[in-house]
Amino acid sequence: MAAKRLEKMEENRTRLIAAARRAFAARGYAAASMDELTAEVGLTRGALYHNFGDKRGLLAAVVHQIDSEMAARAKAVGAGQADGWQALLAEGVAYIEMALDPEVQRIVLLDGPAVLGDPSRWPSQDSCLVATRQAIADLLAKGVLKPVDAEAAARLVSGAALNAALWIAASDHPRDVLPKAIEAFRALASGLLKA
Repeated sequence: MAAKRLEKMEENRTRLIAAARRAFAARGYAAASMDELTAEVGLTRGALYHNFGDKRGLLAAVVHQIDSEMAARAKAVGAGQADGWQALLAEGVAYIEMALDPEVQRIVLLDGPAVLGDPSRWPSQDSCLVATRQAIADLLAKGVLKPVDAEAAARLVSGAALNAALWIAASDHPRDVLPKAIEAFRALASGLLKA
């Protein structure tokens, strides 16, 4: 009986996140109606509050889901590279390029920071940081990078990619900003390479 109840709760949670993702992408966080959202999936506001606490908690769950998908997409791009350095650069560039995706732009890069605060403090960003720190530690061990602190380098590389994506999302002309952001990101990151 308890297993069935947990299964139902997880199903409700999944349905609410999917509906919220559609609503936040289409109308933005502020304009998305929680009554419409819960009615769309045949649930009550009580189910929303039980699972997420409030609308902000629901946004946090949606942002976490999308940000995790972004990290997986970037990792997949990096996996196709010839070496660890090229993989690290490719992952950063892929993350920056995702700022052109309307769903990512609106939910993760515009509404997310406005409602949830500093993205560098989001749990999904922590997992990205851990992966970047490990990649940098590996490159340091192989002598590819200058001897720098792996934590500091990971935070700066991750922060540069995140801030480039935020800049693109907030721009009136994101497609014009993208190549500038990518060029600057590559130049900054390349400063870590041993001469």
